[in-house]
Amino acid sequence: MTKTSITSLPDPSGLSPDPLTELLRSGARTLIQQAVEAELLRAHAGETTEDGRARLVRHGHLPEREVMTGIGPVAVKVPRVRDRGGEAEKIRFTSSILPPYLRKAKSIEGLLPWLYLKGISTGDFQEALAVLLGPNAVGRSSTTISRLKADWWEEYEHWQHRDLCTRRFVYVWVNGVYFQPRMAEEVRRIRN
Repeated sequence: MTKTSITSLPDPSGLSPDPLTELLRSGARTLIQQAVEAELLRAHAGETTEDGRARLVRHGHLPEREVMTGIGPVAVKVPRVRDRGGEAEKIRFTSSILPPYLRKAKSIEGLLPWLYLKGISTGDFQEALAVLLGPNAVGRSSTTISRLKADWWEEYEHWQHRDLCTRRFVYVWVNGVYFQPRMAEEVRRIRN
């Protein structure tokens, strides 16, 4: 006779800790998919073959990939197209919204230097990004941050030694005191 009083709980990895974020991610995925489809149609809508058929036809999707965004990773798919035209001038569709090697949004690229400048240590980036972007924020190890810091330092050195001889600058020196309107009493005290 084996009686157990242990109750099995649902697997927490399958449940979303934040249903609103999951809703936003699914909405973002749908919106990105629609935007890329519209981009494909707009770019090559008028192209036809010699017999009058559409030159480009949909041919499934490229493999799904995740793009790190401000709401965490969003899985995206880019449509694959097949060109029915002649062999000499094949048309390839490359989305400007989702370039082939895009793995993170520009807002994430701006987030990393900002966190570093605010004092987050190299070893704490993974933990900070997991809190900000969700537990699936991968690829931000301390070695990655160290490499980015080296790149930032190189950009800074280049910026610091750029040639300014070809540019003209105007300097304006203004001196003044600004008092806020509700500080009338303090202004009277200062004048007296």
